[in-house]
Amino acid sequence: MTMDLFDQSPPEPRAEPICEGAIVLRGLARESGAELLAQIERVAGQAPFRQMQTPGGHTMSVAMTCCGDWGWVTDAKGYRYQQQDPVSGAPWSNMPALFRILAADAALKAGYAEFEPDSCLINRYLPGARMGLHQDRNEKDFDQPIVSVSLGTPVTFQFGGMRRSDRPGRVPLEHGDVVVWGGPARLRYHGVLTLKAADHPLTGACRYNLTFRRAR
Repeated sequence: MTMDLFDQSPPEPRAEPICEGAIVLRGLARESGAELLAQIERVAGQAPFRQMQTPGGHTMSVAMTCCGDWGWVTDAKGYRYQQQDPVSGAPWSNMPALFRILAADAALKAGYAEFEPDSCLINRYLPGARMGLHQDRNEKDFDQPIVSVSLGTPVTFQFGGMRRSDRPGRVPLEHGDVVVWGGPARLRYHGVLTLKAADHPLTGACRYNLTFRRAR
């Protein structure tokens, strides 16, 4: 599958509810995609992408890096946020202003005012990579939403219930789509199905995901 290099400008971003507290903002980040990718490259220049290991010893198929005051890490000690990159020992890169503006704007459009993220987890997917169903629960304040930005090749997002066993719904995501969830949906299980081979004019075979959180 090949993305059309001469695709026309997208329509105005539209909101598609997933459930109470969760929404997809279609195409919200599309026009800023090239600049967002340039900032991802800058962040990765300081803290390169790496495939982390879960506490159980499983190597994740998704490569990750972080920026902001806090970075999310996983290793034999568990899942947690910390202020230093465990590889270099240096603080994480500052969060680009464009990232903060986009996250706050998306949260506001979804009904969550005054969202100020202090952490951005950047995921890089190659064909075959996936993210199993999980909850985002390492943050201190569950009143703050999660903002998730998709860039590059399309993928199917899974959004489930409050139990891992609840059957998740499937939400197709394209380049520039932003998902926001909070309130009654904040602790719902979610994940990403295996990324299929595709080619995007900005990212090639890759899909990038920016996940904004208020960690502390």
